[in-house]
Amino acid sequence: MRTRDAILTAAAEIFDEFGYSGASISKIMNRANVTQGGMYFHFKSKRELAHAVLTSQQEFVAHPSEGFGLQGLVDLTFFTAHQLVSNVLFRASVRLAVEQGEFGPRDDTAYQEWVEQLYVHLCAAREQGELLAEVDEREFANVLVGAYTGTQVFSNIASGYADLPERLVSMWRYFLPAIATPQGRARVRLPADVARIAA
Repeated sequence: MRTRDAILTAAAEIFDEFGYSGASISKIMNRANVTQGGMYFHFKSKRELAHAVLTSQQEFVAHPSEGFGLQGLVDLTFFTAHQLVSNVLFRASVRLAVEQGEFGPRDDTAYQEWVEQLYVHLCAAREQGELLAEVDEREFANVLVGAYTGTQVFSNIASGYADLPERLVSMWRYFLPAIATPQGRARVRLPADVARIAA
């Protein structure tokens, strides 16, 4: 199991640095310090490795939030921002989700899992009286996944994710008035120190 984990981490580092097209089995083997036999015992191809890294994203979908509703929703977006900076496996899985057309059929499973997580928070927000009557929880969950994906891609290109927390603060400044009741907005706290999230 230790060898498999080492290969998976090395693959994530290589995919993160070079993308799917620029990655190679030899680069991953060198980074993981494993033999060809050790590599192929666990993973038969670069495509299989990419799929394993991509599906690892599911491990990070569940944020250890203390609550649900709008605050949990906001907290989840900042939690994933921190993971993008600090966790190479998560960062590589996000990059591969964007690039997945290069190594196989497009699969929106990772995005749909995020939609489901956000939907749960939005349903809790509805029960707590935090959502405006006209907000459709499922529709907004889809909108938020798209907005967050675009925001993090833009941030990566612009600053290597350094400005992602500030971009999220801006995103929520516009989204919250569009979806939340005055009482719901009053309960939500955006991080006071966004610089710490990017560290």
